[in-house]
Amino acid sequence: MTFRARILGAAAGGGLPQWNCGCANCNAARAGEIPAQTQSSLAVSANGTDWAVLNASPDIRAQFAATPELHPTGLREMPLCSVLLTNGDIDHVAGLLTLREMQAFTLYATPGIHEVLAANPIFSALNPGVVTRADVALDSPAEIAPGLTATLFAVPGKVPLYLEGEEVQTDLMGEQTVGVELKAGADTAYYIPGCARLDDTLCDRLSGAALVFFDGTLWRDDEMVRAGLGQKTGKRMGHMSMSGADGSIAAFAGLDIGRKVFVHMNNTNPVLRPGSEERRQAEAAGWTIGQDGMEVTA
Repeated sequence: MTFRARILGAAAGGGLPQWNCGCANCNAARAGEIPAQTQSSLAVSANGTDWAVLNASPDIRAQFAATPELHPTGLREMPLCSVLLTNGDIDHVAGLLTLREMQAFTLYATPGIHEVLAANPIFSALNPGVVTRADVALDSPAEIAPGLTATLFAVPGKVPLYLEGEEVQTDLMGEQTVGVELKAGADTAYYIPGCARLDDTLCDRLSGAALVFFDGTLWRDDEMVRAGLGQKTGKRMGHMSMSGADGSIAAFAGLDIGRKVFVHMNNTNPVLRPGSEERRQAEAAGWTIGQDGMEVTA
């Protein structure tokens, strides 16, 4: 067994270019000056034949079309075994509605995220007679594709935007935001597209890993505020920034990790521009900037 991963979507919610944004990155992507990116999703396999998809992006139809490994092998035969959700954010669950075409697969999530889906009747379009909804308890391994085991673990985060109340806790620990440990034979990788803080427990878990895909939403915490595109900081949105003393680049510096890949990058993030100083700094620190279609092996 050899772990394979293909980045289906490297951008955060909205993608690049975002439909209603005229920032420098979005305009450059529209002009073909920098690569466009779809919304966050990762396909993983232990044998190159049977695949699981982590998070169902709103762009999933185009992502499947651009990925030969996920094309139908017959009239209705698909290499897709399962979809696993790391949270209930719109950019991670909306694509489930595209997968409603009476296609069999297993939908894995924590009981808390399954409750969120069950509370919204639109997701009943995923026929329960065809799509199996499987609860995955934290820290309990589940085989999501032949030879590929996923173990979910809590990471600091928050509830989805549409579930926020008047007071928002951005550092919650529980079933609402999880990371994924992936094992295929002797290979181990981690997928953490949303994380508010790298605490000691998470550092201990990741130390020595061969491969980590990690939340790269913003370069700096007040990035969107400075750009005039909103009033929310990264911390308010439940995401740690890449740069700064409390950013992910500094937090990962002392960890012995084979390969580090940023995913889930906001359309404003300057690392999305090849040749930018921010990208140079990230790559100098040993990070790979993920992009659509990129294949990564452990």
